[in-house]
Amino acid sequence: MSKFDEALVKYGEQLKSHSKSAVDANLLRAVTKSLGPSIYREDASKVSCSDPEELKRIKERFLKGKLGLADSPALDAALKDVCETMGSSNRNKYRAVFYYHLVVKFGKQSMFA
Repeated sequence: MSKFDEALVKYGEQLKSHSKSAVDANLLRAVTKSLGPSIYREDASKVSCSDPEELKRIKERFLKGKLGLADSPALDAALKDVCETMGSSNRNKYRAVFYYHLVVKFGKQSMFA
């Protein structure tokens, strides 16, 4: 099994542990692939919800940049909601899973088809 496939398994397990709906494996694969080599670096592969600068970068680069969303309070609310969904005690909030939640929350699945 490749390192990419191993990462997908790990991300899929985390997603299943806190997702109320079925996991779209193809979407998870596409979102993970879009992250490039960052998924292989320990620090870059995870999101720290306690770091306001990181959440700002996600908002600017992913939500506004990649997904093309307009700046609004809804973006900050979505970030907070995903942080809560993944659990404040969870120290391993994988970036691919975090972004997957955001893509689904804003209905942007077609961008990763």
